[in-house]
Amino acid sequence: MFRQEYAHLAIFEGLNPQQIQALSPFLEEVRYPSGTVIFQQGNFADALCIVLEGEVQIRYKPYDGPSLVVARISPGGVCGWSAALGRDVYTSSAVANTEVVAYRLKRACLQTLCERNPELGRVWLERLASVIAERLRNTHVSILEMLTASMDLQPSSQGCQNQEE
Repeated sequence: MFRQEYAHLAIFEGLNPQQIQALSPFLEEVRYPSGTVIFQQGNFADALCIVLEGEVQIRYKPYDGPSLVVARISPGGVCGWSAALGRDVYTSSAVANTEVVAYRLKRACLQTLCERNPELGRVWLERLASVIAERLRNTHVSILEMLTASMDLQPSSQGCQNQEE
């Protein structure tokens, strides 16, 4: 059930009270203790989470290296959007960095919402797209910072000859 104290979060901006009421039955409130793996990279993408309280780390594990923290999701942010994008599996993992309160929206429920109320489904997907786009912008900055830091930590370019010399 939707709790009014979360209506100010970015994901709900622009939704009127009737739209929030229609969306409410599809949202399941969940709590995750700090350190809990909310979903694992490679597992079936069955739900997305809207963070209401706390912080979630998004971790990506490349095949040839250690897991990297690529984003931190704060209240109003969304994780697990692989489920909304129709992907079979999550492309990263989500871990509760603190105690987290979230709404979980299962993939099947999102589909039902869009079928039963196409206008609300359209508005909701627009809000979701906006939040995802913001996260992608932030992820770009995080990856650039990781790359820059890794270059700063490397020894000087011994063995790399300038081809123009």
